[in-house]
Amino acid sequence: MAIPESQLDTWSHRGSVTQSSDTYQTIRRALLAEDSGYADRTFEVFLQGSYGNETNIYSESDVDVVIRLDSTFHYNLDRLSEPEKQAYRSYVSPATYSCEQFKAAVIAQLQRRFGASSVSVGSKAITIKGDQSRREADVVVCQEYRNFKSFNSVRTTDYVSGIIFITPSGAIINYPRQHAANLTTQHQATANMLKPMVRILKNMRSRMVEDGLLGDGIAPSYYIEGLFYNVPVSEYVSTSYGETFCNGLNWLRKADKTKFACANLQYWLLGNSNVQWTTEKCDAYLKALVSFWNNWQ
Repeated sequence: MAIPESQLDTWSHRGSVTQSSDTYQTIRRALLAEDSGYADRTFEVFLQGSYGNETNIYSESDVDVVIRLDSTFHYNLDRLSEPEKQAYRSYVSPATYSCEQFKAAVIAQLQRRFGASSVSVGSKAITIKGDQSRREADVVVCQEYRNFKSFNSVRTTDYVSGIIFITPSGAIINYPRQHAANLTTQHQATANMLKPMVRILKNMRSRMVEDGLLGDGIAPSYYIEGLFYNVPVSEYVSTSYGETFCNGLNWLRKADKTKFACANLQYWLLGNSNVQWTTEKCDAYLKALVSFWNNWQ
């Protein structure tokens, strides 16, 4: 039995907005304070993740904040010619301030503002506990990552700007701003259907995990966003979430999955790197979706 449109409509709604916005603004003010230990450095504070992408659901409304050090950065010159690489190396100067120093100063600032007991440092992010006035939030401390497309002494900014941070399992390089911008562009092209559909898929994922149809951690939200980002605009039906779900799922199952792109358009969605979804997990998620839809009662 197909899932009723009324249930899909309920799942399409956003989770916390006002409290998430207040949480972000509170953390942003703390990070931008002029008396921090890194205030004299060049850095940016911005959102990433489900709340920032407007795909957050009620059971998944924590706030993900990025603080990115820009005054020192990592770079990739693989796409440059040898003369371009030589020109770049002559242009750039050695860093005098490390991301480790920056992260230590950010941790100290957050502990000073929210209290040491409310701030815990993980392998990927700093978690700030929620309270009555704010939601739990994760702060990712990172550096800018510049993926150069070309370089010469006149044109020095022809690169894709991302983030890089180091974990025990290696460096993670990603492009949250491009992910968010491309997701919004596709959302608008689908008559504002993409983001509600992603929220429906996330709610389905949560129910499938609760019901034992899907293992926890098989389908992270980031990859669900990327998966449906690949569904062509022609498969969307602006008057029906149910038809759009069926069209999209059928298209995804038949398509060449090796050509699925991450929403940031910098990586293939499926693969074995630490920023890709494995084919096995994607297939398990799609199989569970079919079963969940067909056996709804």
